[in-house]
Amino acid sequence: MASPSRRLQTKPVITCLKSVLLTYTFVFWVSGIVLLAVGVWGRVSLAVYFSLLDEKATNVPFVLVGAGTVVVLLGTFGCFATCRGSTWMLKLYAMLLSLIFLIVLVAAVVGFVFRHEIKTNFESNLNLALRDYNVTADRHSEAVDTIQRTLHCCGVQNYSDWERTEYFTQRGIPQSCCKSQDDCSEEDLKDPSKAKLKVFVDGCFFLVTSMMESKMSVVAGISFGIACFQLVGIILACCLSQYITNNQYEMV
Repeated sequence: MASPSRRLQTKPVITCLKSVLLTYTFVFWVSGIVLLAVGVWGRVSLAVYFSLLDEKATNVPFVLVGAGTVVVLLGTFGCFATCRGSTWMLKLYAMLLSLIFLIVLVAAVVGFVFRHEIKTNFESNLNLALRDYNVTADRHSEAVDTIQRTLHCCGVQNYSDWERTEYFTQRGIPQSCCKSQDDCSEEDLKDPSKAKLKVFVDGCFFLVTSMMESKMSVVAGISFGIACFQLVGIILACCLSQYITNNQYEMV
């Protein structure tokens, strides 16, 4: 049996660790809300671009929403485990944090490795969208119009890409490429030499990929920061569990 002075030294450490871990768990819980918000924001703000990617890429926002939900639930469990001072619950909390850390790390590496494949896939689908473009407002045609209006671009590499489409032979370059809707007649859009002065000449592919990379960098940075932050929780939970175990042992 340990001396009373030794036990008195251990209890303040446990109290301090509990306070720190509770603070961490609250911040971790808030980070789950942030992940949820980022997932929803990504789905809403990047929806038009995801529509021109394959189905796997469109799942990214849902993965973030799912991860955010898990983090919120895990944060709630961590708070309960810390307040109870249960060693097995704290160890389980540390194990779950480790598991999520590894999953996020693997997901980040996979996303980095396949980023060029995503670009290639987007370029291919954008070319197909131009080829099949029509005015019946199908999903891909609407996406092309939205991208061209929003980013002030035209075509894939440049505005001349439209000259190789069936739509151009019928209607010319789409109105969504026009710099000004008031000064952009169908006759002008059917004449490449006149259209060059009326429409945006830069292609959309470079602008879209640059914009998506910048936004996805924000998402990746937040996700990676949360993953690294989990290491702190793992260490705190393990330390608190060990101190509680030692304190129980010393009381015997």
